[in-house]
Amino acid sequence: MKDRETAARRIEELRRLIHYHDYKYYVEDSPEIPDQEYDRLFRELKQLEADYPELITPDSPTQRVGGQVAEGFSVVEHKVAMLSLDNAFSPAELYEFEERLKRALPGEEFRYVAELKIDGLGVALLYRDGLLVRGSTRGDGRVGEDVTANLRTIRSIPLRLDQGRYRFFELEVRGEVYLRRDDFERLNRERERNGEPTFANPRNAAAGSVRLLDPSLTARRPLNIFIYGISYLDPPLFSTHSESLAALRSLGFRINPRNATLNSMEEVISYCQEMERKREELEYEVDGVVVKVDSLDQQRRLGSTSRHPRWAIAYKFAAHQAITRVREIIVGVGRTGALTPVAVLEPVELGGATVSRATLHNEDEVARKDVRVGDTVLVERAGEVIPQVVRVLPEKRRPDSRTFIMPRTCPVCGAAVFRPEGEAVSRCTDASCPAQIKERLIHYGSRRAMDIDGLGEKIVDQLVDSGLVKDFADLYRLDVPTLCRLERMAEKSAGNLVRAIESSKDRGLARLLYGLGIRYVGEHVAEVLASRYRSLEALSRATQEELQEIPEIGPRIAQSVAHFFAQEENRRVIDKLRQVGVRMEEAEAVRIAPTLRGKVFVLTGALEGFSREEAKEEITRRGGRVSSSVSRKTDYVVAGKDPGSKLQEARRLGVRVLDEEEFRSLLAGVG
Repeated sequence: MKDRETAARRIEELRRLIHYHDYKYYVEDSPEIPDQEYDRLFRELKQLEADYPELITPDSPTQRVGGQVAEGFSVVEHKVAMLSLDNAFSPAELYEFEERLKRALPGEEFRYVAELKIDGLGVALLYRDGLLVRGSTRGDGRVGEDVTANLRTIRSIPLRLDQGRYRFFELEVRGEVYLRRDDFERLNRERERNGEPTFANPRNAAAGSVRLLDPSLTARRPLNIFIYGISYLDPPLFSTHSESLAALRSLGFRINPRNATLNSMEEVISYCQEMERKREELEYEVDGVVVKVDSLDQQRRLGSTSRHPRWAIAYKFAAHQAITRVREIIVGVGRTGALTPVAVLEPVELGGATVSRATLHNEDEVARKDVRVGDTVLVERAGEVIPQVVRVLPEKRRPDSRTFIMPRTCPVCGAAVFRPEGEAVSRCTDASCPAQIKERLIHYGSRRAMDIDGLGEKIVDQLVDSGLVKDFADLYRLDVPTLCRLERMAEKSAGNLVRAIESSKDRGLARLLYGLGIRYVGEHVAEVLASRYRSLEALSRATQEELQEIPEIGPRIAQSVAHFFAQEENRRVIDKLRQVGVRMEEAEAVRIAPTLRGKVFVLTGALEGFSREEAKEEITRRGGRVSSSVSRKTDYVVAGKDPGSKLQEARRLGVRVLDEEEFRSLLAGVG
């Protein structure tokens, strides 16, 4: 019984870890662990569930495709689910894959196609009558994000197909968007020169570029693509995967020239081993080889599980690993205030680079791996991700090794450190902490916050680096002569910036709350709090329990808000803002019945009688919420002149569409 209880606890822990890392990888595009570590967690969970099948639940990561759709784009359903691949880590596991094929289709021979597994962002491209009509990300495998406008900027993606002798109505292909190594290095050098944060690896750069909200910015990134297969074709035309790849090449798609059609598993293994030896010579990052059954008829009869096709497998390359010693554990503070423990290592060669530091992710990871100062550890660098400590070698532990203790004050500014309940990351609570002030200032001056035109990254860098601005309130003490001393700041530009800063004093409580950057307080929550408390003074006195009584404020938000105002550093900055004349009360508004409470709206096109912000304000004053993308949770799409793709998405999903007259009627309580 005890073994089963132990297994149940470990299964729950593994599910929590996997769900967390799925979110970091698929939603935030910022993986914290290499694929090999993720695969190890997933394989352990699969084995435990195989040993204790009664513990399998429908929400286990093994029972579904991982990932979520991020906000910011409309959603689309894939023609065919973009399933993940089962993994093999050795020739023996490739032979096991072949044995499974033979058991499923006894007496049949198999031919294979081997393709390099590019470390990029998977996408689906849909063509109708030879024209590109839609491009989407993988999302959760069944529903993805519509990034058509961004993908159209990639020159290796054909906008129109030269169909030649192939006649079909609809075609969906799958591919991997990536950056070449040299392009990635140039991009990071350029970002360094501009004072922008660099990307950790080419995959992050590709994913972030495809998911930019402004296609003109995507167009500036040196993105490329390899197409690796057909997921849907009407009508079907091919009998083998290799034949379909040849056809795709003739249609104008970019197909990896290193693909190989192989007649036996021995040839497959030889190919995998050769590519692993040559991986550093390639012009792009790869983390393995995808092996597919060539016959499309055999693929159809083999079918798929709920998670992966039975006719394909990914052979994963070994990560670059080395053994070294932990000299010290220090704590870095990111621009959002997150505290990250970092192991300072005795320098070691790893994947062609000298490594002297490795991330330990967070306090829980340090404890779980029991990493101590002085320990001998195995470090890993996979897919050019920042090196990490994989595990400690306890047999080599020194008697004088020291246990790491996460500091309770910020190592940069000395403010209290706060770790929200249920989260793994500790954060500095000081809004004016030098480690995060630049990003906070940029957010404070953004259009939807205090709307300070001209307060861009380069100006902020100069203001902070010169010591002129240490917190939000210091902005309001700037004058034209002081600003003119900054590089490339003329008198006219300085005057415009001073006037913009002065104008921001009267933006109101909601925008001030949003601008302060309180964790979990977005635009909508800021509006809810401003409407309820009417002044910053009243809100600052609210307890966590009182805040939780507000229908749209959950425990996590309430805890974050209460903690923010409990910090002396934050109260000091707010007092300084009050002294320089920033308005901290919400203007009295005419009481309006919450007739749209709980309703979700999406706005598209230009309305004649409302600006976008005015329409949004009318909705929120009545208890509704405005979203940026259409989904099945959307109640209304308000369509003005020249609506975009959101109107088509609304019609496809059956969401009610309102014209401006119908919208006015709904606001008046008539609709």
